[in-house]
Amino acid sequence: MKVPILFPKIFDYPFTYKSEIKESLKPGDFVKAPFGKNEITGVVWPHEQKTEKKFIIKKISKKININKLNSTMIEFLKWFSKYNLVPLGMSLKMCLLNKDIVEKNLDKEFCKFKIRFNDKKFLLNEDQRKSLTFIRNIGNNYNVTVLEGVTGSGKTLVYFERIKDLFNKGHQALILLPEIALTNQFSRRFKEFFGSEPAIWHSGTTKKNKSIIWKGITEGKIKIVIGARSALFLPFKNLGIIVVDEEHDSSYKQDEGVSYNARDMAITRASIENIPINLITSIPSVETFNNIISKKYHVTKLTKRYKEASLPKVKIINLHTAEINKGSWIANQTINEVSKYLFSGDQVLFFLNRRGYAPFVICKRCGYKFQCPNCAVNLNYHKKINKLLCHYCGYKSLLVRNCKDKVKCDLQFCGPGVERIFAELRKIYPEKKIEIFSSDTLKKNEIASDLLSKVEKKKIDILIGTQLLSKGFHFPRLNCIVVVDGNFSSHGYDLRSAEKNIQLYYQLSGRAGREGNISTIFFQTYTPDDEIILNISKNDPHAFLKKELLLRKEKKLPPFYRLISLIISGKNENSIMKFSQNIKSHLPKLSTVNILGPVFAPITKLKKKYRCRILIRCPKNLFIQKDLSRSLNKIKTLPGIKLEVDVDPINFS
Repeated sequence: MKVPILFPKIFDYPFTYKSEIKESLKPGDFVKAPFGKNEITGVVWPHEQKTEKKFIIKKISKKININKLNSTMIEFLKWFSKYNLVPLGMSLKMCLLNKDIVEKNLDKEFCKFKIRFNDKKFLLNEDQRKSLTFIRNIGNNYNVTVLEGVTGSGKTLVYFERIKDLFNKGHQALILLPEIALTNQFSRRFKEFFGSEPAIWHSGTTKKNKSIIWKGITEGKIKIVIGARSALFLPFKNLGIIVVDEEHDSSYKQDEGVSYNARDMAITRASIENIPINLITSIPSVETFNNIISKKYHVTKLTKRYKEASLPKVKIINLHTAEINKGSWIANQTINEVSKYLFSGDQVLFFLNRRGYAPFVICKRCGYKFQCPNCAVNLNYHKKINKLLCHYCGYKSLLVRNCKDKVKCDLQFCGPGVERIFAELRKIYPEKKIEIFSSDTLKKNEIASDLLSKVEKKKIDILIGTQLLSKGFHFPRLNCIVVVDGNFSSHGYDLRSAEKNIQLYYQLSGRAGREGNISTIFFQTYTPDDEIILNISKNDPHAFLKKELLLRKEKKLPPFYRLISLIISGKNENSIMKFSQNIKSHLPKLSTVNILGPVFAPITKLKKKYRCRILIRCPKNLFIQKDLSRSLNKIKTLPGIKLEVDVDPINFS
């Protein structure tokens, strides 16, 4: 009997094998089979690959005794592969646990994830009850419902109650979060409500825990998983709902390796599984807002903050007229305002979306700029480690160089990073406890947990943080936020910079005043009349979204048009440009399709490789991936040149 087997390899088709084992095989069954010199895990696939070639058919070694992939998961992997132009085998690889499957019994290990609802009653306010009733009434079949609520309005409790409904009917649930750092504080809220440890799935989860969770969900014994993007590919036995928290967050876009947007793929998976999906947000993404307007998505809103807390007041400090001491980055007016909050026992957050001490360093005598030898970017100076660091490839070097006359360079540190603001605040407030909250300081889970605990217990007076701090954290005593550099200028290569800015600053302002106290967010800026600041101060994000949609439609941009980016990289500039032009000549020529480029990427060189881009633009209703796949399959990639495809790109650098 011939059986098609798909392997987690870079192939777009299954391989044909013979089955002489006693067990019958059905699509979705896991098997062991010889592949090359090794024996590896594969999945019985529904369709055989037809070929004219003659080859020796190998035998399947054995059937693996675990639950098979269900038909909806197979359909999802097939669709994912076609949409994102990813080989089918690589799509399967994202669904498997390393290279092997867990066969041993792990029932004891599942116990800690068993849901045991607490006796504690969680009372919903009128707003929350209305939203929950609305979501329940839409039903348990496929629908997309947006739960939109101002920050601190209690959105989490609403979808926890909805998950409880479906859990009581025997279903499983998946909650997607945009950042790993969010899971610690979120876990505590989960435990309070569901009475168990949450099953957490992300890149930092240990191999052992991944094995337990993977096996538990395939057997239906682990009911709820909280995860980052990759959790979307877990093979649930009986998935009943997907929740995408902070749906607008650009972190849902995977840029390296296999490119995909986890929010969009989650919507497709819900559609194939015929289950509801809830998108949770304080400000919808432009794509989601457009689908609300066109009635494709349902929407329910929470308009009041929990405990009737008011949103922070917005105050703009014009850096053109404000008094700033020499060598300082914080205006005297800002210091006066901050001091009032600190005197009242409140916590203060200084926000600056730049890691390290200074974004670049130059020599005042010879004009030399310290740049990365591997990437076409400046090196950032990190004072804590006393080294220059590339934020793209991780290259490190010492801050030592001689000018032409063999005298040491006279260094100038240009611009502030969070470490520089930290140093300045230490001088201004020597008696206060000050900490930095960024990806550099939160690399280890226990450090993140310890820092969050200190903030909650009021053991930290001043926090200095990057955009990581804007995402879902609850700091009870935080009532003052200072945006050190309210720079709203957009980069030419980022089509979504205005959207990202307004979402970031709305989210950020939502960290303040959550316990009902009077709170303020101060914007230090050289552009006090910028439309984004005015929108934030009027608390009217929808005005921005409506205007942005009109602009996108006029410029033929998403969500009205689809963009697909082809990134060609290699060590030789001329070779990749020549190869890019060759690719362009082979691309499908359709009247409604624009092919832009090739051009060198804004960051021309990354990790020792030069990069070219071709951008394909087509109407949203045209599924160009089919034609594009045929064209790309005919192109032979040259040695040393890599071609990557990014469907629905967010980053154009």
